[in-house]
Amino acid sequence: MKQLDLVFAGQTGQIKHHLRLNYINNSLDKETVLKAMQDITELGIFIDKKGEKLYDRPLSAQYVDKQETPIITA
Repeated sequence: MKQLDLVFAGQTGQIKHHLRLNYINNSLDKETVLKAMQDITELGIFIDKKGEKLYDRPLSAQYVDKQETPIITA
């Protein structure tokens, strides 16, 4: 399964926060992803208990391939 891993800097700039999305379009271009990341930061709805924004500034984005290997199946 492919995931889209969006990486943001927190408001303090000390911690990186990942937002991983499943079931994504595998052919998104740089401009589309950057625009989506900027929209997420502008919403300002992801706040920690100290009141600091978790997704304050876009840093990077990448597709991640996850391969699952079942050990036991029903």
